[in-house]
Amino acid sequence: MIQTGDRIFFLGIGGIGMSALARYAHMQGALVSGYDRTKSEITDDLLAEGISVIFEDDPELLPDQLDLVVFTPAIPSDSRLLAKVKKLDILLLKRSQLLGALSESEYTIAIAGTHGKTSITALTAWLLHRAGIKVTAFIGGIAKNFNSNLVLNKKPDVFIVEADEFDRSFLYLRANMAVISAIEADHLDVYGDASYLQDAFQEFVNQMSENGFLVLQEDQKIDCEAHLVRYGFSDRSAVRAQNIEVTSEGQHFDIVFPDNVKIRAFLPLAGKHNLSNALAAVSMAWINLVTPEMIVAGLATFKGIKRRFDIRVDQKHFYVDDYAHHPTEINACLQAVRSLFPEKKITAVFQPHLYSRTRDFMREFAQSLEAVDDLILLEIYPARELPIPEVSSEKLLQMINLTDKKLVGKDQLLKIIDQKRPEVLVTMGAGDIDRFVKPLEKMISQW
Repeated sequence: MIQTGDRIFFLGIGGIGMSALARYAHMQGALVSGYDRTKSEITDDLLAEGISVIFEDDPELLPDQLDLVVFTPAIPSDSRLLAKVKKLDILLLKRSQLLGALSESEYTIAIAGTHGKTSITALTAWLLHRAGIKVTAFIGGIAKNFNSNLVLNKKPDVFIVEADEFDRSFLYLRANMAVISAIEADHLDVYGDASYLQDAFQEFVNQMSENGFLVLQEDQKIDCEAHLVRYGFSDRSAVRAQNIEVTSEGQHFDIVFPDNVKIRAFLPLAGKHNLSNALAAVSMAWINLVTPEMIVAGLATFKGIKRRFDIRVDQKHFYVDDYAHHPTEINACLQAVRSLFPEKKITAVFQPHLYSRTRDFMREFAQSLEAVDDLILLEIYPARELPIPEVSSEKLLQMINLTDKKLVGKDQLLKIIDQKRPEVLVTMGAGDIDRFVKPLEKMISQW
């Protein structure tokens, strides 16, 4: 669909999914440019790669001649650039529509689920790539093994994509193979009710190839006419982990495969959620005929993903950063930290993401954050939303049953953490809290 010389403009090019598509188009020889609201490490990298990026929502800055404009739902409806494009005779596609169109002619592995998509996508891509399978993969984070959110092969054997349930984006995909890691209430601003989210996942599965494979976490319920492989920790699963031993370096465990082959493995990541994600990737690798020995070697060499239980400092003081923005994800992250430091005081910084999500899960957020010893709460990151009355970080803070808790402005965050000098620090959130990761890492490393 994308050819050499195509002139393509990306609205929201600094997003992790959009930047991967922009890189893909650029590497295919397209003339790529884009807009984002703020400068970031991603936009700096895009500029260094020769992709033009503007940072003003000014229609006058739009290139004169374009063949395609791609936009993300994060672009507000009152965007002046978007308004101008809609008036012009230019093909306008959502990010999910372009991804769906690109995957139509490829053998596609789609990774779906309300939690764990990025980790499973990155590890699946690594296990297949390491086994000699030609992979093109769009990853919703920077995979450290590839140092990118894009893995590109001109003639891939498999096309690996994240199947995002937000805005029903994954319904543009027709997968040959798929993973579903979790189906849990989220994005209720889109679905209204969790039952409609379940229906969307069912529709996603119904669109799969008749002879496809579905890799399903053992607790999930879905009707599937494709070949089904369950993964998990019980005997209900065809691919499962047993005899788990947690150490400071990671997790040792036995993988049991569907033919009852058992092999000892090591995953250099903490947390049961990471082990579950690894089993999903192991299942997909096994389906694609990667040998157990190659799978084990791939797991042991997986370096993880930036902002997914991303250990930034591991010295006298410990600092981990995580993308957790849903109560279930916060629970998983904090349980992993507690497993490493059962006796130490844990200080967490959390930035709520979206007014609607904070409203929908206010009580669940409060309960999950009570697992820390000391909480620093930031204001809600609105992203695409306008404020909702009676929804605020202050109200959330009042519901949290902790003695040590505080709401602070972002301008005070570094100073407060430097004063506290916590032994164990966790930063969590999907907004712009990532801007503090490198300054915190530098500061903590010098304590």
